[in-house]
Amino acid sequence: MAGCACRRGAVAALGLAMTLMDATTDKDPLVHEQIFSALCYLGAAEPEEILNACEEYLRHHDKLAYPHRIIILRAMEAVVKSSLPHLDKSTAKIAIFLASNEMTKSKDLILEWQQAASNVLVAVGRRFINKVMEEVLTKFQPGVLPHYFIVQTFANLSLANVFGMVPFLNSILGTMLPMLGMAKQENMKAAFCYALQSFSESIQEYLANLDKAPDPTVRRDTFSSEISSAYEVLFNSWLQSREAKLRVAVVEALGPMSHLMPSEKLEEQLPRLLPGLLALYRRPSEAYYVSKSLCQILEASVDVGSRSLDTQLDALLSALQLQICTPLDSSMSVQLKNHNEVLRCFTVLASSFPDRLLGFLLPKLESGSERARVGTLTILRQVINSASSQMEIKKPFILSAMKLPLQDNSNKVKRAVVQLISAMAHHGYLEQAGGEALVEFLIRQCALPGDQSSQLPRRHSLETEDLTDSHVRDISVNTLFLLSTTVDRMDDVLWPFLLEFVIPVHLSNALAPLCKSLVYLAAKKQEEGEEDLRLHYEANGSLPSAYALLGRLLVATSQPYRGGGQGAAALRLLGVLHLSIHKTLEPLWSKKIPALVEHLEANTQATLSQAAWEDQLLKFLQETLMTISDATWTCQLTLEMCRQLSSYNGSSSEKNFLYKSIGTSLAACANKDLVRKQLQDLLETARYHEEAEREGLASCLGLCAVNYLDETLAKLEEFVKSDVFRKSAGLFSIFKDRSDHEVEKVKSALILCYGYVARHAPQELVLARVDADILRNIFLYFNTKDLTLKLCLVRSICMICQAVSHSAQAGDFSFSRKAELVSQMLDFIKAEPLDSLRTPVRQRVMAACMYLVLLEPPLSEAGRAELVKTCLHSVLGLPSPEGPGLEAGQKEPLWQDTLDALKDLLKSLLQRRMTPPGLQALFEHLGPWIRSTKEHERERALEVSAAVLAFYQEKLNVSAVVPFSTLGLLMALFCPRCTDSLAWVRQHAVDCVYSLLYIQLCYEGFSRDHRDESVEKLKALKLALRDPSVDTLFQACCNIAKVIAKRLPPDQLLSLLLAMLEGLADPDSNCSRAAAVMINSLLKERGGVLLEKVPEILVAVHAQLQEGAEGHVQRAAQQTVYILASQHKAAVVSSLLSHPLPSDSSTGTMWQALAREPILAGQVLELLLEKVNRDVPYKENKSFLRGSSTERVATFLPLSATCALHEIMSVPESGPAVVGLYAQLFVALLLRVSCTVGVQLPKNMQSKERKSVGRGQPPRTLDPCSSAVETLKAMLTQGGSQEVTRALAEAGGWDLLRSTEKHPEGVALLARAMAQHAGPRLPPIVKSLAPMFNSIYDSQRVTTTAFFAELLNSNVVNDLVLLESIMDSMTARQRDPCLPVRMLALRGLGNMASGSPEKVRQHGAQLLASMINGMDDKDDPHNLVALEAMSGLSKLLAFTDERDLRSMLLHIAIRIRPFFDSEKPDLRKSSIILFGNLTKFSTGSCEEAFFEQILNGLVTLLLHLQDPKPEVVKACKFALRMCGPSMGCAVLCDMFQNHLHEDRSLHYGEFMNDVCKHLMQNYPDTLNRLVAANLFYFKSSWADIRAAAPMFVGFLVLHVDQAHGHQLDLDELIAALTVLLKDPVTAVRVKVAETLGRLVTIV
Repeated sequence: MAGCACRRGAVAALGLAMTLMDATTDKDPLVHEQIFSALCYLGAAEPEEILNACEEYLRHHDKLAYPHRIIILRAMEAVVKSSLPHLDKSTAKIAIFLASNEMTKSKDLILEWQQAASNVLVAVGRRFINKVMEEVLTKFQPGVLPHYFIVQTFANLSLANVFGMVPFLNSILGTMLPMLGMAKQENMKAAFCYALQSFSESIQEYLANLDKAPDPTVRRDTFSSEISSAYEVLFNSWLQSREAKLRVAVVEALGPMSHLMPSEKLEEQLPRLLPGLLALYRRPSEAYYVSKSLCQILEASVDVGSRSLDTQLDALLSALQLQICTPLDSSMSVQLKNHNEVLRCFTVLASSFPDRLLGFLLPKLESGSERARVGTLTILRQVINSASSQMEIKKPFILSAMKLPLQDNSNKVKRAVVQLISAMAHHGYLEQAGGEALVEFLIRQCALPGDQSSQLPRRHSLETEDLTDSHVRDISVNTLFLLSTTVDRMDDVLWPFLLEFVIPVHLSNALAPLCKSLVYLAAKKQEEGEEDLRLHYEANGSLPSAYALLGRLLVATSQPYRGGGQGAAALRLLGVLHLSIHKTLEPLWSKKIPALVEHLEANTQATLSQAAWEDQLLKFLQETLMTISDATWTCQLTLEMCRQLSSYNGSSSEKNFLYKSIGTSLAACANKDLVRKQLQDLLETARYHEEAEREGLASCLGLCAVNYLDETLAKLEEFVKSDVFRKSAGLFSIFKDRSDHEVEKVKSALILCYGYVARHAPQELVLARVDADILRNIFLYFNTKDLTLKLCLVRSICMICQAVSHSAQAGDFSFSRKAELVSQMLDFIKAEPLDSLRTPVRQRVMAACMYLVLLEPPLSEAGRAELVKTCLHSVLGLPSPEGPGLEAGQKEPLWQDTLDALKDLLKSLLQRRMTPPGLQALFEHLGPWIRSTKEHERERALEVSAAVLAFYQEKLNVSAVVPFSTLGLLMALFCPRCTDSLAWVRQHAVDCVYSLLYIQLCYEGFSRDHRDESVEKLKALKLALRDPSVDTLFQACCNIAKVIAKRLPPDQLLSLLLAMLEGLADPDSNCSRAAAVMINSLLKERGGVLLEKVPEILVAVHAQLQEGAEGHVQRAAQQTVYILASQHKAAVVSSLLSHPLPSDSSTGTMWQALAREPILAGQVLELLLEKVNRDVPYKENKSFLRGSSTERVATFLPLSATCALHEIMSVPESGPAVVGLYAQLFVALLLRVSCTVGVQLPKNMQSKERKSVGRGQPPRTLDPCSSAVETLKAMLTQGGSQEVTRALAEAGGWDLLRSTEKHPEGVALLARAMAQHAGPRLPPIVKSLAPMFNSIYDSQRVTTTAFFAELLNSNVVNDLVLLESIMDSMTARQRDPCLPVRMLALRGLGNMASGSPEKVRQHGAQLLASMINGMDDKDDPHNLVALEAMSGLSKLLAFTDERDLRSMLLHIAIRIRPFFDSEKPDLRKSSIILFGNLTKFSTGSCEEAFFEQILNGLVTLLLHLQDPKPEVVKACKFALRMCGPSMGCAVLCDMFQNHLHEDRSLHYGEFMNDVCKHLMQNYPDTLNRLVAANLFYFKSSWADIRAAAPMFVGFLVLHVDQAHGHQLDLDELIAALTVLLKDPVTAVRVKVAETLGRLVTIV
């Protein structure tokens, strides 16, 4: 029986294979690949049968095109490879015979086909080599040129099965050699070359593994004669071919063949062979193959000890060096390979001819050619690395030859030298004499500029790349660090030698890597047990001194992020060298240095404060000197730092800090003579023409004055009296060549020195020296036009004033020359041009005056006035550089700093006189600028005023209640400016008013922190004043006026009004109007006029509004309409309703006037509601364009009344009236909307619309439905239901209400919003709306049903005791002739599940009956009612009593089953969700019957997981999760629960595989049923489901056991799959092919 089963399986597998092979004619590559995979799958199960089937198919389909034959041959190769150990000999023979025939069937070369056949032979030959050779050798006959692929197969077999093939090679070679002369075609010759190459490589491998070989007696000379003969043909004949492919094949063969040639033959041929190969270098594309072969030949020659190689050496070396020097294209891997092969050649030669090689290479280093040098250096690196033993005794020669390359300026040469140094370091070269020069070279490259991009440019050629200094530096830095950290023998070479390169400033860029390497070396030495790292100067006199190291590293640390982080590196090196610097420093530096490093690492160059960092370093130096406490040591350090000054001439920032360090050390020096001497030297040698040097020198003297004030002042006095300031011929020698300009620079430095001395000198000493020793000398130089000297004078005055003010005795000090200094400062300002701001002179002078003003004695009134006037004129009057309206951060820095200095100066002046008269005096000067006609002047003046008033308010301290006598005048100055044409002026003006009012409150006795509610409102006005409308501006004026009226004292009112009246003539029209508004706000009183004839009056009012609606005109007109309507409302309403539509803005303005007073507004609304409800909403006219159909046209009166309602209810004052008529308005407007959906305007109104646009008037479009919707929206807004309006807007409900198709959805959104936000309003609305169920208009019934249906979705109807009545109304609507009404009624009943779930159980039977009736609706051609019934039933099931549903369960399940595959996605989704919900009721007596329903629907649900609609997929996931517990399989249930989450992606293939596995394990009897269900979907209209169905079947048969598998009607399945294999969609055909392969498991 087992045998019969096996035979049946084999037959079935054969049938499947035939089906798959029939499908190879498919044109899609994806299908080809799947057929190939399926055949391989079948072959894994039944290899013998599938191989036989493939052979039979190809034999019987002789005319099958070769692309399709290739698929089958590839499958045969894969099956052979996978089953080779178990393959039967007979099957192997069949495969061999077939492949041999396929390979040689065509005499023409068809590569893919014949290669596939050859691959089958090679695969079989891995085990059955004799059988393969037996077949192939029959087609390899002496004297007959074989097929191309016969030779290829021999070659590949020799590589695939070395031990099996080598024994055949002797006879093959014997037969092949005569054929070489017969080959005429180039591709045949190339095949022979490839074979000879492969044979040679195979033989070499065989000989290398003789211990494993089947015949260990095989020797090299066994093949020597044949290889020699072949060599003659290849080298003497074929190598000369013009065909590049053949030449390459010959060259590739010659390399391996050379190892098998007899020694004497190779020796004999070398003089011809090597030149012949070298000549091929003329063709660059073949260079790699030449180099590879040449390397193999050289290895063979060296192995046999060739003597003739010596004579070829010079030519070899020259040719090979040229290859290395050839530009290298890094994007072409073949060139990189050639480069590496050439270097291998040099390695081979170096092992045998080291002297000759170096004799050739070292002179090349003297070449002037960049390429030659780079190439030679590259070769040397290779030789040093690969032939180290041969190069050991050559080290001195190589090192001596490096002198010229070290001087080369080429970056490519530099890089090559650095790479060579790295190699030399690993092999001990740098320890030799001359190694120091290489280390120094490496460090100099580390010092190259590093500011360029460190990214290597992406060029194709490494030789032509733009190699910058930065790139060389990066390579060098990395190399230095690697040598320091990874090459142990370098420790003694580099430590402490590298310290010699720390001091030179020109190597600054190398400082960071040097320090890092030194720190690492020191740490390494400590780890090795060397605790004392003190430098031994006696053994190495070239090492820098401790003073030099401290000075250099400290200065480097002042620029911590330069050169790759030199600051932290230098500090760490100092920490390592503490014993060498001074033995006492360890306790201090062990705490200070880590803290400094941590500070650097916590910051970046952008965040670090340079000034604060330098102060920390100077403090560190000061504490260091205090710790050392050695006068001699401090003097030596000072001298060393002074000596280093000249080294920093190119680095101003570092030199500046060095000056500060010198000043700090001089202050700590105990030797006064040394201090005087160094001060003299510093003053004489400074480079005064450099600003940074002047600054540094001044800082140095200032810091020195901390402890040596008298000596410093004396030295400056002495310097002042020197010949430098005389212009005679006998000038002091060191200054005799200086020009006048340079002398001014010297003076500038001198003046700056006095300022810094005053700044740093002890406070208790400085006051006594100010007049006599400092200012006396400074006053000598005020008469100058030199900008630098001016700025230095001003800075010095600032520092002197600050020093005086900070002194403890400043209050008793009288600055006798204060007025004179102020006058000098003002002269500087007056000398500045009035048309531009180019220098910081104004800013610096005003800053100096700010400090001067605060000192005693006070300025005179005239002096104050002159100072204020001059500064205001100098700053405020400047032309605007950028235009007005910019914030502080947007202005040019120099301008902003100057304006800030002006503010500070005015504040300091005000601080000396904090009284109302003092404030008024200041604003007497500012007033003309505040009222200026130029915007930028007003803006600056208001900005300054706001700052001054805020300062006055902040500093004011009132001890007694006094009047603020100038408040009115100042208010009049600023209030009109609150509406200035410039936004920033307006905001600053509000700030000024705000400050003035609080100043008034302070004078009234309120505390400074008191906050007044009315005044605080001014802050809110500022935002509105940024870019407001005119109305907003005037409203702001009114508000400001109210605040002023409330806070202004009575005695100030007259002065304010008088001054404000003057403001009416303000040139700014906005400010003039503002004055008028503020006056009117204080004195306002109005009346109205009653006219007799209402229509005429209204026409006149309308005409006035049409002419031009200025603000006051509009208000007057509205007032007129209001008065008229209060007495004649019916006439006014009738007259306004008669105005043509669409109404213009003037008519709208008149309607809006009627909303001012609630009682009148309510009466007007009632009149308009009567007009809306009384007339018919539309008329039906026949349309000529639509044939017999009709169109609906709006009637005039309801439309006009609707527009009037909108205008009235758009006014906020209408709110109370709307609330009183809420329900009536809501129902009327909702029904109005329903009756205007799709309704057109009358043609006469449409023509009026077009004419109004044509006349150039603003277009006012009118749409009946939109008009009703907007009116309803306004009604809800004014009726207090803004949340309803907002909710509808967010959901898009207003647009839906206008839509013909989606109007019910909009009504539902409206009902939902009403239920949520306006529930208490619903009872009267429901009462008014209920009669509309019987309306004659379908649209009104639809709207009413939709509204009530959505109300049932909310619990509010239950709370308001409306549920039963609405539910009964919905049930009654099921008999309505209008289908949308029936559909909406079912939706409403379903909504009860969410709105009133507790009532569902109570009315369950009635609700279920309604839903089932809906599903059985006969007048429902598109199943819309059924859809609503299914959706509603799904909602209701959760709250339905099981007893009510049990009798209907199966009926519902069967009724909805056809909808699973509906073309409409909504039906599919709803029916599937309902099915899932029904499973909750499947327990008990219905369990077994419902399980059948689950099985009936299971395939559909699983396949529709591939549904094109995502919502259907989610429904299927839900239904399957619900069905899981009812299936009786815990594993399946868990899978459905864990994998089928609605929002989680699903790997469908893996999921279906697991599902089918568990289905077949638990329900194997359902196989036929499941497969049959899947067959139905083979014809599905959705491609994804057509693809999923065969995959489903494939997984089922994959997992079913053999016994149950036989129950399947395999013929029917295969037939169906065969038909589907022709599906137009590729993915479907791929899945079918995959399934056909899987059927092997059950055949």
